[in-house]
Amino acid sequence: MLWGLLLAGGEGKRLQDYIRIARGEDLPKQYVNFVGRRSMLEHTFERAERLIPARQIVTVVSQQHLRHGAVRDQLSRRAPENVIVQPENKETGPGIFLPLMHLYKRCPDVTVAVFPSDHFILEEDRFMDHVAVAAQAVAHDPSRIVLLAMEAQYPEVEYGYVVPRENHGRLNIWGIRNTARFMEKPDPLTARHLVDTGGLWNTMIMVFKVRTLLTILQRLHPTMHEHFSRIYDAIGTSAETRTIDEVYRTLEPINFSKGFLELVAATSPETISILPVLQVFWSDWGSPERLLQVREILANSGHAVTERTVGSRSNQSRPGVEPPLAQRPLLAYRKDSSIEWKTSSESGWTAHSTGRNDHVGRTAHGMAAERSRSRRNCTNSYR
Repeated sequence: MLWGLLLAGGEGKRLQDYIRIARGEDLPKQYVNFVGRRSMLEHTFERAERLIPARQIVTVVSQQHLRHGAVRDQLSRRAPENVIVQPENKETGPGIFLPLMHLYKRCPDVTVAVFPSDHFILEEDRFMDHVAVAAQAVAHDPSRIVLLAMEAQYPEVEYGYVVPRENHGRLNIWGIRNTARFMEKPDPLTARHLVDTGGLWNTMIMVFKVRTLLTILQRLHPTMHEHFSRIYDAIGTSAETRTIDEVYRTLEPINFSKGFLELVAATSPETISILPVLQVFWSDWGSPERLLQVREILANSGHAVTERTVGSRSNQSRPGVEPPLAQRPLLAYRKDSSIEWKTSSESGWTAHSTGRNDHVGRTAHGMAAERSRSRRNCTNSYR
């Protein structure tokens, strides 16, 4: 069974000034509607739902986000037990480990696809086809973590890179490559070398068995694993909120890519595999410069970005169908794409609301209490 985990616990500090000028408030970027009438988080939810039922999608947010009415409104459309509130943002490591403890308690054998909530993706159907292929690969070999990596179109110094290992002519049926190494935010010269030698952009979108990842966490970071094991024991009890608060007070921040994935690649390189995502326009909207860059790229082309064009399947073959992913040509979107940027008022994107207000006015304690009353598990009751 495949579940989705949406990461929405960050603060988006590099975009705060930009958002403050545009909106007059310090709303974290994932809750802002940069394109159309829906926020980045809402677009990520809809994208994940192309493959995963809404009832099987969990998101993690930070307590201080709930002070914003826009955040409470967006979360109100989600099942309370699927909104995990962390007391504060302790980087992407704890932001992943905390919801994994909830999922592991519900279903120890669950497979998870992780989606950051600050990405712009144009061909969403095709992209989710790649996620489905990654899930098939994990089902075939539960010991692996499959990381989706984008073809690098130019030497971006603000992205992380992942370098595939040479397969020496051997291709598996999913087009997956072995990982050689990670490189975070290289200097311009190194970035150019990475692009020229086949380096890929690290999306932090990945698929894995929760059990597998927690086993690796115990080996690489035993103290961190001990902290979250304590949380695991408290989930579903009256001590849940208090225990999470206590653990987070002394918890050291850890970046999941640099502090976890890089260690896995260095100590057990066979554990991490790369699935190159080809012929998909992708951007990590982490800075005002990136937003403006994508706007300029899209404005120089010819088709409207509407509800129909964003997310529609291209005529390219599906992943896993010949030709193999690793043999497909790269696309130079900056030169050849035919996409036109539309502002919110011009676009055909429509708002989505179910009219529910389950989370409005609620606290993290209230959400945890409701989760303890209305858990949804995939097989058995909580152990």
